[in-house]
Amino acid sequence: MQPPDVERLCRSIVPGAGSVQVQALGAGLLSETYKVTRDGAAYALKVAAEHRPELGMDRAWEVRVLERAGGAGLAPRLVYSDAGGAVVLARWVSGRPWLSQESTLAANIRSIAGLLRQVHALAVPAPPRVVSPLQWIAIYGTALSRSSAPPGDPALRTAAVTRAQQIAEPPLAAGVVCHSDLHAMNLIRGAESLILVDWEYAHVADPLWDLAGWSANNDLEPGAQWTLLSDYLQTTPAQQDWRRLRLFLWLYDYVCLLWCRLYLTVPGEQGRGGQGGAQGIAERARLLDARLHLPAHYAA
Repeated sequence: MQPPDVERLCRSIVPGAGSVQVQALGAGLLSETYKVTRDGAAYALKVAAEHRPELGMDRAWEVRVLERAGGAGLAPRLVYSDAGGAVVLARWVSGRPWLSQESTLAANIRSIAGLLRQVHALAVPAPPRVVSPLQWIAIYGTALSRSSAPPGDPALRTAAVTRAQQIAEPPLAAGVVCHSDLHAMNLIRGAESLILVDWEYAHVADPLWDLAGWSANNDLEPGAQWTLLSDYLQTTPAQQDWRRLRLFLWLYDYVCLLWCRLYLTVPGEQGRGGQGGAQGIAERARLLDARLHLPAHYAA
């Protein structure tokens, strides 16, 4: 949105009567994010991006998740949303994100495990938005086929589909609300607790999907992954749980690679947001691609 349009929107939906101060924070594939201040109170505003790809998102379902998560103290409290969830306003959370090295500390691994147990205990809004890794691969594949992205590696996609099919085999965990975008910048250490922001990719999935996402986005070594899984389960993991986590980790990395490729094709997005622009995204994609070609790294 253009700055005048954002200010006009804020004057109509942000509580208070004074002037509004708007600070653009960044943009991703799906949304633009702003910090808005009015009458001494601060808010986070998310607006659906104008040139966003079709990823099958359900904004109204996301809002219902935010209502539950905000009420449980796991997300910023929702202040306003439009009927379709394209505009979402929440209270600003004061605090700071974790530094990357903080994610590997034993005490913080326990904290994340506890936070994820709370997230996964949230009541699932009906009807549930269920997305499996195989469905993510199909969703991004369709979006990429409609974009200007060059063809991907067919052998890599075949390997991903094979692993996604393995994940779909028993034993299957009951689906829970997963945040699905767990990285240090989406975790705020508030005055009293940890708060997760940016829930737009939330969906119902195997809880290990979130553990894999946190592990992948923070480059956790296998030892830290094992600790995270142990702390989450509150017991020594069974071999099948460990194997499934490693499979989910591979698949999460692959979905991130698809995201990177798609991000590079969206008009106006390449140089914006916290991703370092097209060059940074291309570098991340290269590293992910190299990582994904090392299946032994993920062997159980």
